[in-house]
Amino acid sequence: MIFVSLTRLRIRSICFMPFFAVYAFRSFRQVSRAPGFQTGAVLNDRERTFWTMTAWDMQENMRQFMNSGAHKKAMPHLLHWCDEASVAHWGQEDVVLPSWTEAARRMREQGRVSKVRYPSSGHASLSFSEPRDTRGTTIRPSK
Repeated sequence: MIFVSLTRLRIRSICFMPFFAVYAFRSFRQVSRAPGFQTGAVLNDRERTFWTMTAWDMQENMRQFMNSGAHKKAMPHLLHWCDEASVAHWGQEDVVLPSWTEAARRMREQGRVSKVRYPSSGHASLSFSEPRDTRGTTIRPSK
């Protein structure tokens, strides 16, 4: 069974974008080398919104990645930088990731909000526009 992790973050001000970009780059480099990482994708959506979707051999390897290295260093900043943040997880048989439209449906139905200090009006209800399905990038494991 493949474990899929989906995140959606909206950066509340363009002022935070350079810092976010540095941490995002470091986290993408970290995930590509992480044990158990199968495949992933990132989507640069509208209005400073970013989606990530990663597939793992098991949940424990995803948690180990999340709680270490560059990713762990980035997470505390998101409380201040984001006005929307949410996460969803599920298991599936295939390593092929769903479309961004399907991912958004899962986020609305199965997702949970993450804590942010300055939430938008739609944060708690997971009210967000459909993601555009262009401008996505695949993340592959480093071998």
